[in-house]
Amino acid sequence: MSDFTMILEADRRLGPVVRRTPLLSSPFLDEIAGKRVLVKAECLQHTGSFKFRGGYSAVSALDPEIRSRGVLAYSSGNHAQGVARAAQMHGVPAVIIMPSDAPALKIANTRAMGAEVVLYDRAGESREEIGNTLARDRGLTLIKPYDEPQVIAGQGTCGLEIAAQAIEEGVRDADVLVCCGGGGLSSGIALALEADAPGLRVRTCEPEGFDDTARSLASGSRQSNAAATGSICDAILTPSPGEITFPILKRLAGPGLAVSDAECRRAMALAFLRLKIVVEPGGAAALAAALFRPDQIPGDTVIAVATGGNVDPALFADVLANDL
Repeated sequence: MSDFTMILEADRRLGPVVRRTPLLSSPFLDEIAGKRVLVKAECLQHTGSFKFRGGYSAVSALDPEIRSRGVLAYSSGNHAQGVARAAQMHGVPAVIIMPSDAPALKIANTRAMGAEVVLYDRAGESREEIGNTLARDRGLTLIKPYDEPQVIAGQGTCGLEIAAQAIEEGVRDADVLVCCGGGGLSSGIALALEADAPGLRVRTCEPEGFDDTARSLASGSRQSNAAATGSICDAILTPSPGEITFPILKRLAGPGLAVSDAECRRAMALAFLRLKIVVEPGGAAALAAALFRPDQIPGDTVIAVATGGNVDPALFADVLANDL
């Protein structure tokens, strides 16, 4: 189980290589939300998303002899790239299992970082079964995308930065909105804030129809989504909250939020226009909630994490053409 000590240890390992991403703001966004909006730009992190933190944390924590045999991950793209880059930096092999409908840019980027990519059918095949077979046959170490303590610890380093940057901005009480799939980033940030900034509260943000974490938090037990696909927010479509992550969120997070695909597209366009950053659909869910669900967010300040920027150029061009 991840804890604050593990986050501090991950922060020490990540210190020389991670980017301390900025906390951005715009008066135009404040006006839309009717409150101060601060955006943690993890889309500017190495590999274009926060996933580099967890990937590097997990790979760097392995025993060198075990690490040398290679690592394995399954992901729609951002965890794939984070682990692939971490493996490349450590000079070890990486095999990444990706859904065949993942954005072409994410597949190409993962291969470009030296990883072997194995594609599977998201609707008809189990990535877990494929991963278990490959790990057994090749002696690879599986690095799960969120239900892995060292991954959660790495994602928690983002929370350390948010805590420090909020103090710099004079913010001590606010909701911190986090795009949520399996809950690795949300739970890591929640653990970091509990220790370093107890006045900041994590709120998970998901696409409508895929709000398993919000429903789980409301019911008190892990819920599942009826469908595996059907939203443009591919980066955060997971069947249910993680076994490790959900108890952390149940203890520390506030009520979950859900936003529409159209609102995510609008948030992507506004992030580009007002903050000059590129955010992918799944990485824009928190900003969408900050802008378009202000009545569900207390206080005069909200912090939203823009979790990733790995969007296909054609989709991004369509968003800019039609959603500004």
